[in-house]
Amino acid sequence: MTTQTEEFARSLSVSQEFQAVLDEGLYRRVPDDWLIVVTDVVNSRKAIASGRYKAVNMAGVGVITALMNALDTQTMPYIFSGDGSASICAPSDREVVTDTLARMVAWVRDDLSLDLRAALVPVSEVRAQGFDLLVQATRVSDAIRNYAFRGGGLSRAEALMKAGKYAVPAAPAGSRPDLTGLSCRWSPIRPANGKIVSIIAEPGAGGESRFAAAAEKLFNLTGMQGPGGGSPMPKEGPNGKWPPDTLEIEARATRGERPLWQHRMLLYFWTLFAWFILFTGMKVGSFDSRHYREFTSLNTDYRKFQDGLRVTVSLGDDELDRLTKFLEGERLAKNLRYGICVQDSAILTCYVPSVMSETHFHFLDGAGGGYAQAAENMKS
Repeated sequence: MTTQTEEFARSLSVSQEFQAVLDEGLYRRVPDDWLIVVTDVVNSRKAIASGRYKAVNMAGVGVITALMNALDTQTMPYIFSGDGSASICAPSDREVVTDTLARMVAWVRDDLSLDLRAALVPVSEVRAQGFDLLVQATRVSDAIRNYAFRGGGLSRAEALMKAGKYAVPAAPAGSRPDLTGLSCRWSPIRPANGKIVSIIAEPGAGGESRFAAAAEKLFNLTGMQGPGGGSPMPKEGPNGKWPPDTLEIEARATRGERPLWQHRMLLYFWTLFAWFILFTGMKVGSFDSRHYREFTSLNTDYRKFQDGLRVTVSLGDDELDRLTKFLEGERLAKNLRYGICVQDSAILTCYVPSVMSETHFHFLDGAGGGYAQAAENMKS
């Protein structure tokens, strides 16, 4: 059965080029009676600094995974922010979404030892406070799409969540969401030369038009023109090892009702089989491992838009120097405000409903703080 949330998402026109996120005319107003789903990990930067970046990303992607599983659709407007996520849903889906969020908060606390904040904020509330919420769909690959948001509504909803408004409390201890398909088996993505750079850039005092012109220059400096432009992902797909460093986190996420020790052992042998298939290039029935790895690269969300650009790219030292000088110049001209985080690698957290379909999602963040650190740097 198709939900109202899915129907709305499917009705959005899909932009083929990422640069279309700058075109205000392509956005559609979210209905006034809808709800904004916002989450984030409390003290995420401290957790990342202690080496728990995978657990933090797992919590953020886990919310998207759990909601898609609960609503039985992968067509749902969302955005991943590194240490959290945001999405929108129809009022008819409120009960399912609330229950899923409550279970997610409990699971993150019980199995990841992190504190996940969650809130369900009415769109009408952010509009009453002078903000708006508009959305458009953008093409990631032939198989999947992402969503871009503007109007300040998501950011205002996040602020209300952090102020303790519209909070969704944790479900009872031991409650678990359906996290089927959530995984994190790939090794960190390391550029052949240079650094992985996470960038957040938002309009400055000069307004939207001056920001759009600056953003076009940013696309050129980072090589983001065209499909896959600027992606830090190898075209042949990422690498991995066995056993994956994050096997324990995945075991806790996907065990369902199975005892943890039993699922851990099952996953231990299953990942060995998967690793052998993927890295020998073997075909098993209709499964083509090379095709799967290539689509992993294509289906990675390294660029997105929420009232501004949020991108993670690979840059050489000279390119990084030019970018930094450009951003600082644009900031002084009041065309934008920005924050960057420079690191040695990026990490993937994945939602794979089925390895037999091309519609597997891969969420990318910098491994040294990523978007969370870039946001903090922008404040300062």
